Amino acid sequence: MKPTNILIAISLVLGASLTSYAQVGIGTSSPNAALDVTSTTNGFLPPRMTTTQRGAIASPAVGLVIFNTTTNCLNFYGGLWIEICGTGGYPSGAVFCGSGGTAVVDVTTSTGKTWMDRNLGATQVATSSTDANSYGDLYQWGRGADGHQCRTSATTSTLSLTDQPGHGDFIQTASDWRSSANTDLWQGVNGVNNPCPSGYRIPTETELDAERLSWSSSNNSAGAFASPLKLPLAGFRFGSYGSLFDVGTGGLYWSSTISYTNSRFLLFDSSDASVNSGYRANGFSVRCLKN
Repeated sequence: MKPTNILIAISLVLGASLTSYAQVGIGTSSPNAALDVTSTTNGFLPPRMTTTQRGAIASPAVGLVIFNTTTNCLNFYGGLWIEICGTGGYPSGAVFCGSGGTAVVDVTTSTGKTWMDRNLGATQVATSSTDANSYGDLYQWGRGADGHQCRTSATTSTLSLTDQPGHGDFIQTASDWRSSANTDLWQGVNGVNNPCPSGYRIPTETELDAERLSWSSSNNSAGAFASPLKLPLAGFRFGSYGSLFDVGTGGLYWSSTISYTNSRFLLFDSSDASVNSGYRANGFSVRCLKN
């Protein structure tokens, strides 16, 4: 949407004159101390709105950025207002297992795709296949960053009736953590529970497998680490028990692709690598792809 159209849209919804929002825009830098025409982002400044004013926008344009009186700046994406200054572009309300959101640093591979250079939850790029600081978090397929992805999160055997369980417990079950499956939770940047930062998404099976096929050295964990993505052997969390397995010996990475009641994932160890189907209750690694 062009800046002019955003001006008109907000003016109509809020009943404000165009001159009142002369500095509305789609910039993405940290907010300035005061709104003025001499300090701009891409030629415009986002408006500063109260929560009530923001809530009055019935159908926010995807990518709309505003400043808030209580939060630095918000971007509308995936049906949610996402804090892009204080939390690095992650969904509002995201729970981080460390000191903050995973650093967003791009790396482009031979497939032509651009990815985050580390797993979600990792504090650094892998220095080896068994670098614990590069392992990151373990997500149940389709869940957001509600705290369940932390490797030491509590467990519960109660299935969720909704897309957001309302707690950060890892849900123990043999199949799906949601009592009635929703296969749209991780589909694209607008996926209901997309845990990636703004502009990134969970890769498809095809995109993950293309990376595997590009590993020139070997089709195993050595090839995964030698690739530009430097994928580590982060292990997984078994859905039935909530226990960690194969840490340092296996790498399991979710895709957004579904397969009947399961979902597809990339698996590799010291001897082989392939794409398989797995129960959505399992906690696997996530590597975000730039849209």
